[in-house]
Amino acid sequence: MKKLLGKHSLPVRIFHWINFPVIFIMMWSGTLIYWANDVYKISLANRVLFRFYPESVYKALHIPFRLAEGMSWHFVFMWFFFFNGLLYFIYLIFSGEWREMFPKLSSFRDAWLVLLHDLHIRKKKPEQGKYNAAQRLAYTIIFFMGAGSLLTGLVIYKPAQFSYLTTVLGGYEAARFQHFLLTIGFLLFFVIHILQVVLAGWNNFRSVVTGWEVKDDKSVFDKEDLNEK
Repeated sequence: MKKLLGKHSLPVRIFHWINFPVIFIMMWSGTLIYWANDVYKISLANRVLFRFYPESVYKALHIPFRLAEGMSWHFVFMWFFFFNGLLYFIYLIFSGEWREMFPKLSSFRDAWLVLLHDLHIRKKKPEQGKYNAAQRLAYTIIFFMGAGSLLTGLVIYKPAQFSYLTTVLGGYEAARFQHFLLTIGFLLFFVIHILQVVLAGWNNFRSVVTGWEVKDDKSVFDKEDLNEK
């Protein structure tokens, strides 16, 4: 027998679905900005092995000569990113849902078990509540990454006005590099998150949309088994 179980509250679903397009637009507009000074590359003996991004990628995505447009989009959606993240954090704290999302002491050990299971190295699936140990760590790290993106972004935008913060982060160039690395981190998280959703199946995706998850009522099966015996 199947039954519906509540999994994700309405505020969590709203914050989640706001974040989805906001982060995408932030990365897209950030790429428009990065094109104007794309200094990051991997070199060996004065030979460029890899560049972020190749010119062909810029042309394919129609990136060149859109710096002003990119800055406009970036600065507008930065406020959505900030307030959505702040309200999400406040909600988790006051609602008590942080207990289900933030890692426990055992999460650091159990996250490896989750990884081994996902790689089909370990057969037994680790026990979990609403979120498994790996998800707890990943979602918590994302909060710190979001804060880091905002702080480094402030330094890039107004290094003189935020001189103290600029000094703490190691200077303008260091802050820009940190901002770039955090963006790559968000992109990797975005890709892995989508893959995990696909692998988890429709039931998991539906719970993020409707808030409900369909589960087998094991207690009903247990009672039926006992009656047969």
